[in-house]
This record gives sequence, structure tokens and C-alpha cells, in this order.
Amino acid sequence: MNDHQRQFEALLQEHRGIVFKVASVYAHGREDRNDLAQEIAVQLWRSFPGFDAARAKFSTWMYRVALNVAISHVRRASREQHLEPLDAVHLELPGEADVSQPDERLSALYAFVGQLDPLNRALILLYLEDRSYAEIAQVLGISETNVATKIGRIKQRLRGQMAPAASIGA
Repeated sequence: MNDHQRQFEALLQEHRGIVFKVASVYAHGREDRNDLAQEIAVQLWRSFPGFDAARAKFSTWMYRVALNVAISHVRRASREQHLEPLDAVHLELPGEADVSQPDERLSALYAFVGQLDPLNRALILLYLEDRSYAEIAQVLGISETNVATKIGRIKQRLRGQMAPAASIGA
């Protein structure tokens, strides 16, 4: 194993949660998620020679590659089959506690995120990860203003969908 390979493996190990999180949001079923995670890892390895630490943090670059692979995966899958709604199981990471009884609001949030188009799903995933607007813009290749606008619109749509559920539960 050479230094380049060792460096990649260490970085992949350190940030592997990104791969699993993106795979969980964009793939359905354990086998599909594992396939997507593997596809992301392979693409990361192929693209690693082009990674420039002076231009972006590794995690930012990793998100960009992972989301591009995942969005391509969704586009391929949508041509082949119907998608199932996103639920708490899709956001589990290996080794995390079982989320067998999510509350209704969390389930509604997951369902809402699952209905978003692939770009907005990526945007909200990064937002929920507490990534800065600048980092989200860098990952998705859009301006910070566009990030802020899209997040504002998504929040407004979410409020519209969650308000009826909250008033029923109140």
C-alpha cells in the first residue's frame, strides 16, 4: 500500500458517515444503500487524485462527489422503478441506535425530505448537517444567495405541511 492509498483510506475512514448518510437518503432498502455506498466509495477513490486540499476541505469535496453519485443513482433508479417515501430507517447510520419509534413530527419531516427533488434533498441534508451556506454552495455548485433562497422556500413549504399536523396534535 502506498502513501496515497493510505491517505485516502484514513480520510475515508474519518468521514465515512458522509457516505452512509448520503446513501441512506438517496437509496431505499439495505441492499440498495450498500450498493450506493460502495459506488460512492469507488467514485471517491477514482476522483481522489483530483482532490486539492487548498481549494476545499476533504468533507466538502466528499459531499460533492457523494451527492453527484447519489443524484445520478436516483435518476437511473427513477427510470427503472417508483421511489418509496423517506422514513427514519433511511437516515440511520451503521452502529447507531435503532430508531424504531420516531415521533410523528420527525416522521413527517422525513416524509417531506423524501418528497423533495434530488438537488433540494441534497441541500436540506447539508443544512441539517449544520453546514454553512458557503460550504453548501461549494458542494452543490450554486451561489450562497441561491442556497439561502432555496432553504427559505423549503422551510416555508415545510411550515405549510407541518402546521396542519401540529394543529391536529394540539
